[in-house]
Amino acid sequence: MKRILVTGSRGTLGRPLVAELRHRGYLVRGIDLFHGDDGDYRRADVGSFRQVERVLADDYDYVYHLAAESGRSNGEGHYEEVWRTNVVGTRNILEMQVRRGFGLIMASSSEVYGDRGDIALDEGLTDRAPVFPPDDHAVSKWVNELQAMNFTKRFGSAVVRVRLFDCYGPGETYHPRRGPVCVFCHHALTGRPFDVHRDCHRTFMYVDDLIPSLANVVENFKPGQVYNLGGRDHRSLEELAAIVLAATGADPALAIPRERLFPIVPGARPDITRAARDLGHDPRVRLEEGVQRTVDWLRCERRSCRERPVERRHPRL
Repeated sequence: MKRILVTGSRGTLGRPLVAELRHRGYLVRGIDLFHGDDGDYRRADVGSFRQVERVLADDYDYVYHLAAESGRSNGEGHYEEVWRTNVVGTRNILEMQVRRGFGLIMASSSEVYGDRGDIALDEGLTDRAPVFPPDDHAVSKWVNELQAMNFTKRFGSAVVRVRLFDCYGPGETYHPRRGPVCVFCHHALTGRPFDVHRDCHRTFMYVDDLIPSLANVVENFKPGQVYNLGGRDHRSLEELAAIVLAATGADPALAIPRERLFPIVPGARPDITRAARDLGHDPRVRLEEGVQRTVDWLRCERRSCRERPVERRHPRL
């Protein structure tokens, strides 16, 4: 039985990935920043080598490295944490890989491509043309890829890089630095205005279309390979806003048109041929269906929060 560790296991992608891998019969443990009572979970900060060293004292066949600070605006506003978690954290994982010899699946981002215009982005594009990521988060993810390539060259480290494109869906709890589906849905449900940037497209992928493909990496592990894991549903943010307003029944006046400003990338369209060939990647959920599922989940979460009892504290004496 393969033993697998997932960093960032309590995140939007980490939770369903852990569940999928366990469903397939693997022994899976997770680490994240939160406390938990799961016997196969440990609290650990990947930015701390001591904590990573302790967790990886056990033997694993593979490590999925998902733990990261994500998001363009988050990268600009909290760049210290972005560099500590993404760059130092990834270096810590790579250092332990040299010692322990596990296969590593490292989550990168579509943002490493930067602004390439409306072309199909194949994985070899970063080898053929200069890379200019548009913000600190994107730069940190490209640094992660360079770190992985460096360790492969120096130590023969077995690493597969996966570049994720605009994944959304249930499990993505709201904060203002989330992706557009989560932000638009939450604001529409709560009656709050949200900005819709013109001349901006995304290729959206529902979470249930991603997780099986991500889990398939360990079943066809090819060291040194790079995969685009994205959808086929290439839409403008104006289209997304219209779909969200229809799903929520919100006032159309909540969607505020804005001009696109740097460093927002106008569009990203992945070539997923390689992932389809090696991983069986076949995204099928259309944006209309995925947004409706996301809205239904958010409504349920909001009801649960309202019904959850408030913790009462004893007054100070």
